[in-house]
Amino acid sequence: MRIIIAGAGEVGSHLAKMLSNESNDITVIDSDQSRLDALASNTDIVTVTGSSSEIKVLKEAGVADSDLFIAVNPSESQDVNIISAILAKKLGSHKVTARINTEEYLSYENKNIFTEMGIDLLFYPEKIAAGEIIDLLKHNASTDSMDFARGRVQMSVFKVEEDSPLLDMNVFDLSRYATSEDLQFRVIAISRNNTTIIPKVDTKFKYHDLIYIISKREGIKMLMKLIGAANLEVDKVMILGGSHTAEMVAQQLIGKVSEIKIIDQDKERCLELTETFGSEVSIVNADGRNSDMLIEEDIRSFDAFVALTGSSEANILACVAAKKLGIPRTIAEVENIEYIRLAEGMGVDAVINKKLITAGRIFKFTLSDKVRFIKYMNGTNAEVLEYIVTKDARITEAPLMNLDFPKDAIIGGIIRGNNSYIAVGSTHIQEYDRVVVFALPEAVREVDKFFR
Repeated sequence: MRIIIAGAGEVGSHLAKMLSNESNDITVIDSDQSRLDALASNTDIVTVTGSSSEIKVLKEAGVADSDLFIAVNPSESQDVNIISAILAKKLGSHKVTARINTEEYLSYENKNIFTEMGIDLLFYPEKIAAGEIIDLLKHNASTDSMDFARGRVQMSVFKVEEDSPLLDMNVFDLSRYATSEDLQFRVIAISRNNTTIIPKVDTKFKYHDLIYIISKREGIKMLMKLIGAANLEVDKVMILGGSHTAEMVAQQLIGKVSEIKIIDQDKERCLELTETFGSEVSIVNADGRNSDMLIEEDIRSFDAFVALTGSSEANILACVAAKKLGIPRTIAEVENIEYIRLAEGMGVDAVINKKLITAGRIFKFTLSDKVRFIKYMNGTNAEVLEYIVTKDARITEAPLMNLDFPKDAIIGGIIRGNNSYIAVGSTHIQEYDRVVVFALPEAVREVDKFFR
């Protein structure tokens, strides 16, 4: 697949590295030669220096023959991204997508306008991140979660702690508890020491493992009780950092919790937030990295602490401090991917990374049109995909145990009409089923072939 990426910033560079590993031909456009050189030194790409909003630059990059054009210049370059995407489509690119920095463009009326202009997808990473944080506050017994078919099937990630009943239990021992129609679940992966394992029945759970479990909605409470996880009623939320993501999180929490407090050291930003929220959200102008200040702001009375400053290090350390002060639930925005495991090892309950969230939205365009959804989950480089099964798709030819399904992938759940099922070897997938697949990167292309 020929892919052109406009913008060699953090998001663009991550996409280039990820997509180049999928045997795609990648060209990256950026006006900063040093950023292109740094990316080209460790990634198999072609670089073009210049502005992606210039027709001659787009032609030099080969946009007329491209399958996918991705405009991901930094968020302040929203206009450049939109113009670049429109020009790319007019010049012949098959599909185009653009990063934006305003929610206004995502309204139904405005999305229609951009669709008519030829843009296939607009994405706002900060808004997507805010939605993820709300989900994490809702499903707060796990380090990450996903809902399918409005929650009829759920995937959750649980960490094995010192006192966990899962410690030294194996997959088969745990699966024996799935004895009723309500309590149906399946362990689909284990992340251990930066390696993702598709488990066998005799695979043992070890301390600090992240366990990925898919379950029916009816059984999630019993499952959590079984593995020693407890959901917390989040009623008071403290947010460190007054970013756009923080603003959108607070907006979505209003009316759902009794108290929201945002702490930011930028006085002007605090005034803006005060004008936006009035009395609905408490705004504090202070340095939230100071533990004494957090204590003064009565942090111990809050149920959740969300760190959303522009510094990954500050977010991690603030969450560690909040945890030591007794906060039950901590969430940190960590944009440095290498720090994600560090944050989890230091006790941060959940991590948000905009690059990974964005990558899932973009990667969908490189697969067949039968895939509805893709997400990268915390602690693993694997992908979670949701497919709609079409007539005569290869996956419908026989029960799962009789198909040569990739060994580095596993089918977890199936939604059929109003019913949901946890997949087992004898499961026979049918036309129009919605199927949830967990796959390591090297298996995604082979998985996709089963649903064509």
